[in-house]
Parts: sequence; structure tokens; C-alpha cells
Amino acid sequence: MKKKTTGFYVLVEFKADPTIIRKFELELRRDEKVMRFLTTVLDKHSIAYADRRRKGEFNKKSRS
Repeated sequence: MKKKTTGFYVLVEFKADPTIIRKFELELRRDEKVMRFLTTVLDKHSIAYADRRRKGEFNKKSRS
């Protein structure tokens, strides 16, 4: 994008009232350092997966 060859990706999980999310998105739009963003709602399966990921269940090596 715009001849950039590097960048950073950030994942932020949070719970908030919809009015706060609108304000948050407005601030992201105003920040010229933020080129793109995506706000989504997690369903129950995604929430369960995220909890397991935070606990490190997917990084554990099995012992043989």
C-alpha cells in the first residue's frame, strides 16, 4: 500500500458498549498511522478458540 514494504499487524480483543466501539473506530480513522482496520464480533466458537489460544493450548508439544 502506498509503496510501503513493511508494516505491523495488531490483534486487540475487547468487550465494549457499541457506542464506545464507534468512538474507537472514529479515532482509528483520524490516525494517519493506521492504514486499515477491521472490527468484528466474535461468535461463541471464536470466543472459545480465543480462550484456548490465550491459555497456550495450541503451543504445547506432545510428549512421546
